[in-house]
Amino acid sequence: MSMEKILIVDDEKEIANLVKDYLESDGYKVAVAYDGEEALNLFKQFKPDLAILDIMLPRIDGIELCRIFRNQSQMPIIMLSAKKSDMDKILSLGLGADDYVTKPFSPSVLVARVKAQIRRYKANYFEVEETKDRLTFGTLEIDLKGYEVKLNQKKINLATKEFKVLEFLALHPNQVLTKEQIYQHVWGFDDYGDINTVTVHIRKIREKIEKDPKTPQFIKTIWGVGYKFEVKS
Repeated sequence: MSMEKILIVDDEKEIANLVKDYLESDGYKVAVAYDGEEALNLFKQFKPDLAILDIMLPRIDGIELCRIFRNQSQMPIIMLSAKKSDMDKILSLGLGADDYVTKPFSPSVLVARVKAQIRRYKANYFEVEETKDRLTFGTLEIDLKGYEVKLNQKKINLATKEFKVLEFLALHPNQVLTKEQIYQHVWGFDDYGDINTVTVHIRKIREKIEKDPKTPQFIKTIWGVGYKFEVKS
């Protein structure tokens, strides 16, 4: 049985409690919030492994919650919406949601999406965490302790910030990261620089590790959202 913790945030109590029952029957630990403020408190106390957020919420809406959660956690986030057009808004804001489900939906379908997201997260994140010293992606090797990058066995010289950007992307393979996330992780919110420095650093990294920087193999641009370190299975 699964023991992952799921946070459900939906002001429609019947839907929230129905989904809770389905998830608990599959062995998940579930907490439910009916508004955005309650969700923020539960997020800090409950420390969920995945969040399901409705877009339309009292006090703090799901879009803002997604932004806050994503800045503090890499857990999967599934958005719920009554309108398909809302997903365009989420993507254009580059909030980092992993999946979305439109209402009305079958609870069993949502549970299946939850399972898929947790499997993906474990495969892409925890396996990397367990082998943190060195990451290998085909001909590209990243030595995280030695701050060294090799391509085809040849050492690539990266500036410290360039290495940190590459490291952050590579530790989250196949996950779209926004410029804001990258900037916060590498430079921190206390740095008063320009967020566009992320774009400059990505360009410099591509020039050093990509065979053709204009059609990158590793670091892909997700227009209007951010960047993704692509790893083909």
